[in-house]
Amino acid sequence: MSNFAARQATRNVPDERKYWFPAKRHGWGWGLPIAWQGWAVLGLFLLLIAAGGYLVLPRFGRVGFLVYGVVLCVALGAICWLKGERPRWRWGGRGF
Repeated sequence: MSNFAARQATRNVPDERKYWFPAKRHGWGWGLPIAWQGWAVLGLFLLLIAAGGYLVLPRFGRVGFLVYGVVLCVALGAICWLKGERPRWRWGGRGF
């Protein structure tokens, strides 16, 4: 194969998808991040939860903080869905 043909062949192959969050080995969902972007998202999530404890909780009370936390959890779940492996029920090493 010529050099030109090799470049054309690799150009048409889609890049492998780089996941930020792997699927859990047991159960459904995602595990800890495997890319720095995933760690950044998780760190930001935890920082926003902690900041909400200082800013949202005193001002809006427990119900406001609960709503704030649910919104952050939905946002984290959406990011995991977009940037993670597709979750499915897994039963460990059996491959089901």
